[in-house]
Amino acid sequence: MKYAGLLVMPAGFFLTLAALALFADPARRAVFVLCGLAVEVLGLVVAVRGHMVARGPGRS
Repeated sequence: MKYAGLLVMPAGFFLTLAALALFADPARRAVFVLCGLAVEVLGLVVAVRGHMVARGPGRS
């Protein structure tokens, strides 16, 4: 899963760049940029959770 997160983050970045380049309407551009940033954050969360050490049943 950690590699999936690392692949999703650039996808969100390019999604944001595409919104800035393609949309002329500021409202649509802003919504699309926010969606791209959300994809980047989700990719970061998946990457971080994939690199976390699993805790055993005896640890707290």
